[in-house]
Amino acid sequence: MKNLYIPFFLFLATVVASQEIVTLPNESIDGVSWKNPEKEYYSDIWKTQVVTNVSEPTMQVFRPSAENNTGTAVIVAPGGGLFAHSINSEGNDVAKWLIEKGITAFVLKYRLVPTGEDGVADISQLAETNPQKIGERVATVLPHSIQDGLNAILHVRENAQMYAIDPNKIGFMGFSAGGAVTMGIAYNYKKTSRPDFLVPVYPWTDVMPIQKPKIDSPPMLIVCASDDPLGLAKGSVELYTSMLGANKSIGLHMYSKGGHGFGMRKNGLPSDSWISRFYDWALAEGLTQKKTK
Repeated sequence: MKNLYIPFFLFLATVVASQEIVTLPNESIDGVSWKNPEKEYYSDIWKTQVVTNVSEPTMQVFRPSAENNTGTAVIVAPGGGLFAHSINSEGNDVAKWLIEKGITAFVLKYRLVPTGEDGVADISQLAETNPQKIGERVATVLPHSIQDGLNAILHVRENAQMYAIDPNKIGFMGFSAGGAVTMGIAYNYKKTSRPDFLVPVYPWTDVMPIQKPKIDSPPMLIVCASDDPLGLAKGSVELYTSMLGANKSIGLHMYSKGGHGFGMRKNGLPSDSWISRFYDWALAEGLTQKKTK
């Protein structure tokens, strides 16, 4: 894939309505254009808040209190089939949990497939009538979504002092399609954009096939459920096996029940506490620390 590293001065940070928003580089995509503007709304189909038609990649910054700051950072990439971002359950709510643990969070809105007014309705209709078309449309945008993730890591590392974080403790966590972005990062990073740890959560391995890990692959924790209706448990196990076979630092939490897209939703299942298991893993790996007040 094409790696575009834009000089630091092209990264723009703005504050909009008390939100700290970072605008990332935005090269054009041949043959892809967005007729509809970015839109946030509540999806009656998915029963959650979503964002669609993202044509300009951005990040919202969530900072812990200064006295609670551990120096660890996590870039969070929501899922949604690359047709939408599940912006709360797999984005903002994750970030709010992380800052309580002293971890600076960046919710990434990577570029999405152009859709009509309701991207969730579009992908839902295609899932019933022409599932193959979903993969075809995703394939045109996914490499650029991955580049958005790489640019996000680069930005956070270059601005580590401003964010009061350790440039050697920058992780990337992605859900479903965001998990595919996470895997793409794992296979395409350069020295400056290498994440220090990766957390693919029910990663969409159908659109991002398993590849041989890089020699310096960072620690990884995979989270999924055996009853994932999209069949992603198998791909998660294959990803784990590929990392284990290469003697890389790898962990796997496979819940018997949880389905797909559980994120920060409360379903009364053990999978509800997956993020606490991530935190336990991060502590054990020395990726973050407990703060004593």
